[in-house]
Amino acid sequence: MSDPENARCPVCTMDDLLEREAVVECATCGHEWARALVVHDANGHPLADGDAVTLVKDLKVKGSSSTLKAGTKIKKIRLVDPARNADHDIDAKTPEGMGVLIRSKWVRKA
Repeated sequence: MSDPENARCPVCTMDDLLEREAVVECATCGHEWARALVVHDANGHPLADGDAVTLVKDLKVKGSSSTLKAGTKIKKIRLVDPARNADHDIDAKTPEGMGVLIRSKWVRKA
């Protein structure tokens, strides 16, 4: 969660929460909701689904001989859970249409 100190149940507004891997449950009323995924770029700015980002470093693409150059703009990113994708938290398509997984520390919000 983005701010566990001030987190509250959206139904009963109590702050007695049980956090599990992908969900948060209110111990008072039993309401469950998906854990908020918070991802920040190389400059610390929060990213959201659909944002455009720019690469800050040349990145080699695994399984390919190509390299994504610093300054490449990637549009319409999707945030993914890094625990399920080997520490990569952005799923995107390059301008050439190739699907890639990128670590957020190598991009900045465009």
